[in-house]
Amino acid sequence: MCGIVGYIGPYQAIDFLIEGLRRLEYRGYDSSGVATIHDGEFAVTKTAGRVDGLVEKLKTHPAPGSIGIGHTRWATHGPATDLNAHPHIGGDNVVALVHNGVIENFRELKEQLAERGYYCKSATDTEVVAQLVAAELDSRRPNTKTAVPASVADQYGPLIEAIQAALAQLRGTYGLAMVFRDWPDVIVAARLGSPLVIGVGDDEHFIASDGSPLVGHTDRIVYLADHEIAVVTAHSIRVIHRDEGDVRHNVKHLDIDTSQVELGEFAHYMLKEIFEQPETVQAAMRGRLNRDEATAVFGGLNLTPQQLRSIDRIVLTACGTSWHSALVGEYMIEAFARIPVEVEYASELRYRNPPMSNNTLLFAITQSGETIDTLAAMREMKRKGHPTLAICNVVGSTIAREADGGIYLHAGPEIGVASTKAYTSQCVVMALLALYFGRIRHLSFEAGLRIIDELTVLPRQIEETLDTNDETRRIAAKYASCNNFLYLGRQFNFPTALEGALKLKEISYIHAEGYPAAEMKHGPIALVDENTPSVFIVPQGGVYSKVISNMEEIKARGGPVIAVVDKDDSQAVELADDVIRVPAVPEFLQPIVTAIPLQLLAYHAAIARGCDVDKPRNLAKSVTVE
Repeated sequence: MCGIVGYIGPYQAIDFLIEGLRRLEYRGYDSSGVATIHDGEFAVTKTAGRVDGLVEKLKTHPAPGSIGIGHTRWATHGPATDLNAHPHIGGDNVVALVHNGVIENFRELKEQLAERGYYCKSATDTEVVAQLVAAELDSRRPNTKTAVPASVADQYGPLIEAIQAALAQLRGTYGLAMVFRDWPDVIVAARLGSPLVIGVGDDEHFIASDGSPLVGHTDRIVYLADHEIAVVTAHSIRVIHRDEGDVRHNVKHLDIDTSQVELGEFAHYMLKEIFEQPETVQAAMRGRLNRDEATAVFGGLNLTPQQLRSIDRIVLTACGTSWHSALVGEYMIEAFARIPVEVEYASELRYRNPPMSNNTLLFAITQSGETIDTLAAMREMKRKGHPTLAICNVVGSTIAREADGGIYLHAGPEIGVASTKAYTSQCVVMALLALYFGRIRHLSFEAGLRIIDELTVLPRQIEETLDTNDETRRIAAKYASCNNFLYLGRQFNFPTALEGALKLKEISYIHAEGYPAAEMKHGPIALVDENTPSVFIVPQGGVYSKVISNMEEIKARGGPVIAVVDKDDSQAVELADDVIRVPAVPEFLQPIVTAIPLQLLAYHAAIARGCDVDKPRNLAKSVTVE
């Protein structure tokens, strides 16, 4: 989940490195650092804390040079200290290295390196890689200057050989960027399980964990695949695969503009992304509704309607917020298509061996397309011969590339650590899939057309829902001092309860739990008191009266009630202490509309408590480690 940047070209590297680290700080903000090469020596500056602290330190410890790497850390091994911050130096200032991932056998390697005279000073797993690369380089040193090289391959041959030897000894995941004292004109990047991209410029190249730092510098991008290393100079890129040798790299178009990665008029990325949801929901549906056939259309499933009709079971796998959208999808697909759906935590599925029929289809749901558990679960299902499809936001991500087919969200970059617009876009895509599967089975033309009509007006209803911002701010201020919340909903709104509770936990550090409202009396009601608000998601629907009864049970025990209700509700508002009114929508769309005021409630509660909304404690975007 750490952020990596690198630059090589005619300009001072530090300018791009700092700008890139700011854009990647959502991936980790425990510490940060840079290393450049100037006059044949490393200039290394690093510090615990945010990138702003690094900028201050650079005023007295500058890092000149036209080649460099940078890192912003989410700690896995060792606390956030100056010593543990990246970059790490190997050997006698032979290599400087930054890393995203986890080296599982670092303790074993550390002992072996000590026997060879290479000692680690930090508590990180990363420093082992730096020392290992240095050791492999040192063992080949007599051969590095023996002749004038005839080609790039000859020039960097010993370097590549040493890096490949070092990587072969690693067990775990890595995205690596390295610079070298004796090769001051090259950056080497390597990838296994942690994303890396290369930006292609004019006589300059860029390295990054994702495309956001490249915006404004280049719109040409090369995605590194697992087991590939890239030898990058100012003028060339050479990509080498562990098993296949030199491979041809494809330059793709980076479809992100500057406005998508800048705050604009908003105080935080989370708030910006909440208010983008009318547009992102529209983008998720654009070109995918066919009124003539009363169905949804997808261009990338890579399975025929006949093949999809033979599916007798669907497994949806995801983590975190994406798992909640999968629960929404389960309700939708089973209601419209009558296909059994199972929702699996990817972190569990990857290590389980559940019985799967031959006609089981897997959907991996992920915002980033790099979530390590979701990727591993998908790979395991592919290995067993099941068709795997992805629902993903990031074009060119690992899951998007490795899935048999899939659906892009088109929500644009999501920088806020707490997912908002990606969640509602995922729910919309699940509705489209439910419509599609329903229409190739038993759903009538008239029913399909009605669903399309209901989806078409959804962006406008979301705009109306955003008008609850002022009311949610008031309610958040009222209850911000409370340390426990319950979120309660039923049927389609049970996943919303889970998602609302997660948002509050993530950014305000208030303990919150989501439950089906009827389950509240089977244990959680013991938590109810005057300081524990219960948030009920209670729009009109088939179980409305049942949820009203659950509200009565909370009120009888003196618990405050916050109710998210349809705008014309008259019964729930009589019971609730505070009310958030949303547009009335069909039940299958309620999880989308009701999630938005809960996002705003969490946001304003975090602001009221003085929390850092976009960089919440202990969290980072895109979970690429176990």
